[in-house]
Amino acid sequence: MSDSAPVVTRFAPSPTGYLHIGGARTALFNWLYARRTGGKMLLRIEDTDRERYTPEAVQAIIEGLAWLGLDADEPPISQFERVARHREVAETMVANGQAYYCYASQAELEEMREKAKAEKRPPRYDGRWRDRDPAEAPAGVKPVIRLKAPLDGETLVRDVVQGDVRFPNKDLDDFVLLRSDGTPTYMLAVVVDDHDMGVTHIIRGDDHLTNAGRQTLIYRAMGWDVPVMAHIPLIHGPDGAKLSKRHGALGVEAYRAMGYLPVALRNYLVRLGWSHGDAEIIGTDEMISWFDLPDINKGAARFDFAKLEAVNGHWLRSMGDAELVETLMTERDYLPNGAILKSEPDDEVARKLLAAMPGLKERAKTLVELTDSATYLFARRPLELDDKARSLLDEAGRSAVSALLPRLSAAQDWTAASLEAVVRAYAEESGLKLGKAAQPLRAALTGRSTSPGVFDVLAVLGREESLARLSDQAG
Repeated sequence: MSDSAPVVTRFAPSPTGYLHIGGARTALFNWLYARRTGGKMLLRIEDTDRERYTPEAVQAIIEGLAWLGLDADEPPISQFERVARHREVAETMVANGQAYYCYASQAELEEMREKAKAEKRPPRYDGRWRDRDPAEAPAGVKPVIRLKAPLDGETLVRDVVQGDVRFPNKDLDDFVLLRSDGTPTYMLAVVVDDHDMGVTHIIRGDDHLTNAGRQTLIYRAMGWDVPVMAHIPLIHGPDGAKLSKRHGALGVEAYRAMGYLPVALRNYLVRLGWSHGDAEIIGTDEMISWFDLPDINKGAARFDFAKLEAVNGHWLRSMGDAELVETLMTERDYLPNGAILKSEPDDEVARKLLAAMPGLKERAKTLVELTDSATYLFARRPLELDDKARSLLDEAGRSAVSALLPRLSAAQDWTAASLEAVVRAYAEESGLKLGKAAQPLRAALTGRSTSPGVFDVLAVLGREESLARLSDQAG
């Protein structure tokens, strides 16, 4: 691999229905390394399994990457559409003496497996057609093409993350490159595609590490440069087991529906298996300037929803109010409670959100929570009270609301500060703690026991709506 060659990375998902979270991190690492080195990231859809392939699944992957901000630098490439090229390379290897036609029947292969099993050794093809003349082939049998692998020695994979990994060649055997129906195996297709796409760095999950030895043999048989390999550890659940749906092995669209921000998800994912000192909150520009392959950890990273929420909360609070309103308006179609933000004309929804945003965003960790806390802005009178609000508006609570109504009505200045002064004065005169006066107000104004600061709520709702809501609940 020439040091001067521009870096080309690739993300090569199978279209199984969505972009899962492990794949998203792999895409992020490929994207970051390409950005850091001034190279490019390509997208290849490994869609040769036509039984599982659907155009919708491909679209879900492309949309997931776009939402995460990880667009590829060129249009996606379909592996399936390159089958003729894969076949051509396999035939070239036969012509060059690097591969051969194998006419072994399924019954023969099964016999080899059974014999290996009886002798307690791994099943291996025994090479019976390796040096035979194809003229001896039985009539009517379509052959597979097998690699003529070295019989001794070892194949070395120099991995930037895992270090030097050595594979005894006797364990790699003469594996199939082209099936009898003319379709390529995964091993062949990946190597041909990576070579033709000019891929210089293969960054993928370490579950592919065992494939790296066999793929290296194909590169060498064709006289091609072997790309730099970086096999990254898989993501595990908090319990150390392989990540499953119960841990969070969901599609990226599920995280979108849970109200996470792309910038926060990128921040969280980059810290799963890579670090830069003690930095926890990392912006995209910092990621690009800091990211390097040798800094990736060898050990599996553990997924932690609580940490993801904390990171998301940070990014949510650090956004400007107008930007956050715009984000909410864009994302509401994907949120389970997004209908809350469609109850009034868009410009009115945006106006109310912008006025309330300083108070709304302080406690929310996700866009779902942010939307939920904005419910009071769009509630219709008379408000539905939740159980806790109902208990706050007992006889004493309603009495406090009734006593405060004329005082608030008389307020000259309808601002949070002046309204707080009115309520404080009432509490002191009545010998009440401030909360005993403020909590019934909150319940009457929002229908809930929790909300942004009650004086902010009064200011945002405005004089007319606030007084009307309080009148509805006065004793």
